[in-house]
Amino acid sequence: MLKLSNGFTRLSPIAGVIVGFGIAFYLLSISLKTLPLGVVYATWSGCGTILTAVAGVLFFKEKINRQGVLGIGLLVVGLILLNG
Repeated sequence: MLKLSNGFTRLSPIAGVIVGFGIAFYLLSISLKTLPLGVVYATWSGCGTILTAVAGVLFFKEKINRQGVLGIGLLVVGLILLNG
């Protein structure tokens, strides 16, 4: 939604950003009640990075090279090991 907001000049994507961040932080606060802080933040940032890269490819036709695929793969492996 940030990309679609065109530098915060379009109202509906801005509303989507605000709602999205609100939901994300609410869900993060719930997970922090029972899970360790480091695990939660590492998982949040790793998943956020992976989902952002996938969204760029699917919705904005961005290209991803071998290094990008390798990086995403390493993130996935790291998240599995961290949460396993």
